[in-house]
Amino acid sequence: MIDLINVKKAYDTGVQALNGVTLHIERGEFVFIVGDSGSGKSTLIKLLLKELDPSSGAIKVNGVNLNKMKPRDIPKYRRKLGVVFQDFRLLKDRNVYENVAFAQRVVITPTKRIRKNVPKMLSLVGLAEKYKAYPKELSGGEQQRVALARALVNQPNILLADEPTGNLDPTNSKEIMRLLETINERGTTVLVVTHNQEIVDEMKKRVITMQKGVIIRDERKAGYTQHAD
Repeated sequence: MIDLINVKKAYDTGVQALNGVTLHIERGEFVFIVGDSGSGKSTLIKLLLKELDPSSGAIKVNGVNLNKMKPRDIPKYRRKLGVVFQDFRLLKDRNVYENVAFAQRVVITPTKRIRKNVPKMLSLVGLAEKYKAYPKELSGGEQQRVALARALVNQPNILLADEPTGNLDPTNSKEIMRLLETINERGTTVLVVTHNQEIVDEMKKRVITMQKGVIIRDERKAGYTQHAD
């Protein structure tokens, strides 16, 4: 599903963000990526999103070699990924329904299907009744749930979540993680970058720890279930 083979990434400033990372994530896994600031977590996500290219090494996602991907194919590739950020990144001038529908319109989904899919996703994240609300009228937890619905409406097989609970209180953080777990149980591969050690400890998933651009630990916690490719 996701393979990094001896990946290195050096920035023009001379900073070595990744230094020989090899990693395999199977279809259906739920994986936490943890580590201090500067450990390489964000660089890893940007490489998977094809926002950056590695200095050396190979990256394969869904059997596609990102190193060989042509620029014109990048938008199509990204549409197959669900992405959630710490700062929600909702469209402030559009209501909840339109924020989620926007992801469908980008891939030219027929209006009839949008009208079916958007309410379905809003129900999944518990916001069916707030479809007319605007982002400013929602709590942080509700905004993140809208962002999740938007990330999932095109049924991606991989969800990347970069500090999804970073701006949330403990109660909302746990709700978001429960949603991610539900999404994972439905078959989506989930990769979460986080500083929230309490949540990591509670959820008992696979945990990859990074430090100074390398993986120093890869643990499969008690309760972790291996999925077949």
